[in-house]
Amino acid sequence: MNIRLLFACVALAAPLAHAHVTLEQTSASAGAYQKLTFRAGHGCKGSPTHTLTVTLPDGFNGAKPMPKSGWTVSATASQVIWKGGPLLDAHYDEFVMQVKLPASVGRHYFKVTQLCDQGRMDWDMLADASGAKLASPAPFIEIVPAVAGAPHH
Repeated sequence: MNIRLLFACVALAAPLAHAHVTLEQTSASAGAYQKLTFRAGHGCKGSPTHTLTVTLPDGFNGAKPMPKSGWTVSATASQVIWKGGPLLDAHYDEFVMQVKLPASVGRHYFKVTQLCDQGRMDWDMLADASGAKLASPAPFIEIVPAVAGAPHH
């Protein structure tokens, strides 16, 4: 096997080995409607996931979750909850919603609770300026100023 190909495969697989609940979208324009895709990379210490709750940061409005086969979904003004599955520890899945982003720019964190057959994971730790690696980091999106004349729908 070509050594470059081997290193490329290892580099691509490394993030999956340490996957948490992450957000696919890293940035978006203030005030826009945005699709948010939360990725659950594993269960709770080997146990299958049966519930994923995403708590929206202040200023995020009108959450419209995407249905998932085998899961029920409910939404309030501040949370979206998927129940069902189960999502086995050996697999990953995506949980999708659309929201209206706030006008305030900067980093916005989502608190995510992952309930499993045995245990739970709370993805709610906020990064600080030190850049230290967190055990259970909260997913986040960086909201940037809207571009003049750009559509917001």
